[in-house]
This record gives sequence, structure tokens and C-alpha cells, in this order.
Amino acid sequence: MRVAVVGAGAIGAYVGAALHRAGVEVHLVARGAHLEAIRREGVRVLSPRGDFTARPPATDDPREIGPVDHVFLGLKANAYASCGPILAPLTTEHTAVIAAQNGIPWWYFHRLPGPYEGYRIETVDPGGAVTATIPPERAIGCVVYAATEIAAPGVIRHLEGTRFSIGEPDGTVSGRCRAFSEAMIAGGLKCPVEPDLRKDIWIKLMGNIAFNPISALSRATMLEMCRHRDTRDLVITMMRETLDVAERLGCRPEISIGRRLAGAERTGHHKTSTLQDLEKGKPLELDVILAAVVELADLTGTRVPTLRAINAVAGLTNEKITAAARSAVPA
Repeated sequence: MRVAVVGAGAIGAYVGAALHRAGVEVHLVARGAHLEAIRREGVRVLSPRGDFTARPPATDDPREIGPVDHVFLGLKANAYASCGPILAPLTTEHTAVIAAQNGIPWWYFHRLPGPYEGYRIETVDPGGAVTATIPPERAIGCVVYAATEIAAPGVIRHLEGTRFSIGEPDGTVSGRCRAFSEAMIAGGLKCPVEPDLRKDIWIKLMGNIAFNPISALSRATMLEMCRHRDTRDLVITMMRETLDVAERLGCRPEISIGRRLAGAERTGHHKTSTLQDLEKGKPLELDVILAAVVELADLTGTRVPTLRAINAVAGLTNEKITAAARSAVPA
């Protein structure tokens, strides 16, 4: 098996290091100081489960790698539409793309029986740009339950969790999913193949849809949001509205709001990926997390007044960050 990790950041480099430890031929695509550190010293993983170092080959030019069996996509979802030039040298018609993204994926309604089968979510796949880059039939969904961060260039701190649930959009347990799952497990990770990955998507989204935008607006950690009474109530309301949308789409996640909150509180003073992006002046990954659910609420006729209000404020915040980032780029 040949695997390329595109976007070998906190999650991607962690997965790449685990696969390399399992003996998989894995290639990392990274850039900048992070890439240089990996080339010099490998990927150093600091984890409560045991530190280790892996030395997979790393490059910023996918043409040096060539076609692979699986691409693990560690990019933010708002970069998918523009990643075609990176994917082209790595893929053939048989290459699977494991999209490890937060929020609602562009393939959500692909081969999903029901009234919305084939519906394109505009906030996720504007003008079909993502579908044109990554055809849904090539995609394997992936819901990440691991928390990692880049402690320094080439150094990944693993905070908690090792589960990467994967699944086909059509619900089949395919050979390509089983092969990737076996490789991940051999590397010390959990990688169940789920016949209904959409349940996992909504379970993860219950937390992301509330904590990610609120953290960006308040600069608060997970523990701070959970222990502030009024903010905790706001999170609960947003989770309830999210579950209402999921139910209108025929999906009933098997987890309570209380359990989801308890899990979030256990992460302690962890900063969400959205807050980390805000502090770095990067555009926020909110379209797939929040705006998409508001769009699906409109599609299904579900009332989501709180989600709509937070989406408006977070959207304005994101516009300001994006404008500032563009103005900082030399002409």
C-alpha cells in the first residue's frame, strides 16, 4: 500500500507517523519550517501513550511521489476546492481520498436514498468546485476523534484520542476501507469502518458547531466554555438545534447532549482548531461546520434561531480575518 498524506499538519503528520510505524509506504506533503524539520529529524510524536519518532519521506512537491493507493487529506475543508494541482500527480481512477474534515462533507447526499439524494450543499461545495476536484465516488469519509497540535516544527503533541472512523458514502464496507483500516490499526490507531458514518459526523458536529465559533468569538478554551454557566446554556441550545436538523434528515445520533458536554469538558484547557486559526490570522473553517447546517435547516424547514445568530456574527468575524490576510499578501 502506498499512502500520501496531503496537509501533514497536526493530524496529518500524526497519522503519517503511525502508518510509517506500521510499515506502510507513506509520503508526507508539507511545507515551510515544518517540512524542513521533518526532513532533518523525522516526525517526533509526544504522547501519553508513549513518545516515538518516525522518518517517512516528506516533500512539498507531490510529483516526487507519484500515484498512490490512498490519499489522507489533512487540509482544512476550505482548501479542498483549490487542492486539485496537489492531488493530480497522486491520483488515478483507483485512488481513494480519505477526507479527514470537520463538519458536513461535500459528499453528504451522494448515494443517500431519500428526497435529498444528490443535493449539493452550496456553502460546502460552492458552484460544485469541490466535487470537480474530488469526485464523491473517490471519497472515503473520516471523522477524527483525536486531538493533536504542532508543538514545534516537526513535533506533534498528541493530547487524547486515537479514533479515526471511516466509511463509504453509500454505506458499504468496501475493500479499500478495510485495507486502510488495517494499516491504521497496525500503526496503533483505532479505525473502525462504519456502515453509517453520517451518525459519527453529527456526533462530532454537535461539539464543533458550538465550541468552534464560540471559542473564536470569546477566545475561550474548552474547559472555560463548559464551566461558564451562560455559555454552557448557549452550547446546549446550539446542540439541540443541530440534532433537530439531523433528525429532519433522517439521522439520529446515538449520544446525549450531556455525554457530549462531558467529553468536551474532559479535554481541559484545549483550544479549538478555529481559535488556533484565529490566533494565527488564518481564515476560519466555519462554512462546513456552521453555515452548512443553517443551509440544511432552510432545506428541511427547521427552526434554528441560535445557530443563525451565531453564524451571522462568526461570519462577519471570518470576513474581517480573511480581508486582513489578503491585504497582508504582497502584491
